Amino acid sequence: MTNQQEAVGVIETLGFPAVLAAADAMVKGGRVTIVYFDKAERGNFIVVIRGGISEVRPAMEAGLLAAENTFGGKVMTHYTVPNPPDNVVAVLPIEYTEQVAQFRS
Repeated sequence: MTNQQEAVGVIETLGFPAVLAAADAMVKGGRVTIVYFDKAERGNFIVVIRGGISEVRPAMEAGLLAAENTFGGKVMTHYTVPNPPDNVVAVLPIEYTEQVAQFRS
């Protein structure tokens, strides 16, 4: 079961340096956990965070700013989903796994 007060935040960037800057800024900008990272398409990268709604919002703002301020960085897309239903969490790769549980705030 998920905590119904949680949100998911996603940032997709062009290039690795921008997503690295975004991920770093997000975990420093709020009590969030990175639950997914991967290559997207055409040199794009994606990072997904989860945490309390009030923590994901400032973390996303920090991540977006960091990605855009990275030399050559560009945010391709981003979105936040407050309170994702359990069936979304079960199907998409946004669950807290054993691998990330140790970093959970």
